[in-house]
Amino acid sequence: MQKKNYTPEFKAKVVLELLSENQTTSEIASKYEVNIRMVQRWKKEFLENIGRIFGETKIEKDVKNKEKELEQREKLLMEKVGELTIENDWLKKKSLEIFGKK
Repeated sequence: MQKKNYTPEFKAKVVLELLSENQTTSEIASKYEVNIRMVQRWKKEFLENIGRIFGETKIEKDVKNKEKELEQREKLLMEKVGELTIENDWLKKKSLEIFGKK
């Protein structure tokens, strides 16, 4: 049995018709010749993701903010590593000048 691929437009049409509540899930599944579990899954996915239509979800915003914070922290840490590397190299050079090679 070959797996059918449904377009996002088709899925949206089925879900919107289901949400209109004029027909049952079984009736809509039969009408479009789609498994009832598939229709239920599409509805669930639709409802879980509907907030994205109007903008980012709170979780997505939180993730982006955390990513920005981590990038800033990484930048500061890399700057500090650079400073410490320069300081360490200078101290090694001065140590050799004062105490000579060992």
